[in-house]
Amino acid sequence: MTKEEIIALTKENDIQFIRLQFTDIFGQPKNVTISQSQLDKALSGKCMFDGSSIEGFVRIEESDQYLHPDLDSYTILPWHNKHGRVARLICDIFTPENTPFTGDPRYILRRVTQQAAEMGFTFYVGSECEFFLFQTDENGKPTLQPHDEAGYFDWGIVDHGDVARRDICLALERMGFEIEASHHECGPGQHEIDFKYAEALTAADNIVTFKLAVKTVAQRHKLHATFMPKPIFGEAGSGMHINMSLFRDGVNSFEQKDDTYGLSPVAYQFLAGQLAHISAITAVTNPLINSYKRLASGYEAPRYVAWSARNRSPLVRVPSSRGPSTRIELRSPDPSCNPYLALAVCLAAGLDGIRRQLTPPPAVDGNIFAMTDQEREAAGIGHLPETLADAIRALKADQLICDTLGSHITERYIDAKLKDWDEYRTYVSDWERKKYLITY
Repeated sequence: MTKEEIIALTKENDIQFIRLQFTDIFGQPKNVTISQSQLDKALSGKCMFDGSSIEGFVRIEESDQYLHPDLDSYTILPWHNKHGRVARLICDIFTPENTPFTGDPRYILRRVTQQAAEMGFTFYVGSECEFFLFQTDENGKPTLQPHDEAGYFDWGIVDHGDVARRDICLALERMGFEIEASHHECGPGQHEIDFKYAEALTAADNIVTFKLAVKTVAQRHKLHATFMPKPIFGEAGSGMHINMSLFRDGVNSFEQKDDTYGLSPVAYQFLAGQLAHISAITAVTNPLINSYKRLASGYEAPRYVAWSARNRSPLVRVPSSRGPSTRIELRSPDPSCNPYLALAVCLAAGLDGIRRQLTPPPAVDGNIFAMTDQEREAAGIGHLPETLADAIRALKADQLICDTLGSHITERYIDAKLKDWDEYRTYVSDWERKKYLITY
């Protein structure tokens, strides 16, 4: 789209306000809202904001930053009608010197996709985002009561979230999403909506938009939607499986028909790169203390570093689809992650595997969860970091992943996560009081 087309579309649809959207380094959506009269100025990259007020951005003495809208991200938000229609533009962040801000997560992903382009590849991503719907109290605050007691693929009779889920799908379709499927997940109040894959930057934009839409529409149903990885003890957590492929000149570079698994050398090398850097990647794809309560025994979430084309217990799965749909699926990420940074580190690891022509270990086609510790050790199957602190240590030790994030984000991200860990480590929980207060 051009500036002129956006201005004309805004007037034709009587758009009163435009949200200039971006994210902080933790993936939280932020925005500066302008009126229609300021649109031309914003489209020219002249809209300034205070970056020192955004966590992980800049210090107060260097606070001026500029929003440069991505014109192709223009969309009308379907849930704003009562007090003037609202549109949205996703923005890149620039310095007063008109250079990309190195703390902008969108810039980090752009930079890695450019590296892929220089190698002749386009990175495509499809995500599978799960979430929970909880009831709210009389003040609209979330409770811990799921909206239903349904299970995997249950019908609408017991799936009370069905109506809200349908409305979410309709809202997303009005925003240009191609919804492929939606269904109830295995946990009470847990849902999944799958949308069509896209080039990496668009895919990350779509994940942020998806989460905003889910939360907004749920609120209109007097429900609270959460992408917290493990909100209910004893139930499955929410994941965000990432399906990845590389294309060259419009052809899927992962497919090779005469291979046992239908995979090309590029696919194996990309896969090997993922496995080689997975511990550091986990600090980004599973960024919360709560993330590691999902990656635990007894549930479908992966714990062990292995791959397979036969079953869903390993970390990386090769889905059965071939041809243009040939892809690898990383099953450990969860939806609390910053999608720009998550896709950036996944791509960087895969490209490293290609550059170094790495070879993955043999596929593990048995149920890894059913193996003993000795069997896994004999097969050379390692495990993911067990805590956020473990993952951060792995991140600090992985130069490639740190370089991918850049020093600005790496330093601030690690500092924030270690503060979270220290607060959690020293917090006295209800579980501890119940366990020890009387006995000791």
